[in-house]
Amino acid sequence: MSKEHPIELFMPPNMLKAKVGGTIGGLDMAAVKRAEAAMETLKADFSDWVGSDVARLSECRDRFAAEQDADARDALFRAGHDIKGQATTFEFPLVARVAASLCHLLESLPSPESVPLLLVDAHVTAIRIIVRDKIKDTTNRMALELVEELEARVVEMTGRPVV
Repeated sequence: MSKEHPIELFMPPNMLKAKVGGTIGGLDMAAVKRAEAAMETLKADFSDWVGSDVARLSECRDRFAAEQDADARDALFRAGHDIKGQATTFEFPLVARVAASLCHLLESLPSPESVPLLLVDAHVTAIRIIVRDKIKDTTNRMALELVEELEARVVEMTGRPVV
């Protein structure tokens, strides 16, 4: 025989709601519109940014080809990671996938010497071409096949799927 205990509910105060001002009505829609306009301006500037990022990626690739040490691999990884992070935001999803594949390759293999330079070159060249041709459509058959083939080669090398 069990005794019934009264249940007491405790509702903690919603401090975030108090700080923000309650409902969505407290949101400054003019500020949201300004932020959206600023984002559109940044998208226009991205073609300049991506050009310099691709140049940096190429320089890091050249350094890695010459040295193939941990520092050169890390620099190449950072350049690829920067491109990966920016590409989707600025509507280059295929560039983001290729950069993610490159980063996965670089971080998954045990030593810089074990990273196949030809596969690195294929990734860097693919990024250059997709950016040069401004391929933003994920249904572009040729670009999509290229991306999928690069990812498949990376999976083959690392034994792990590209995420």
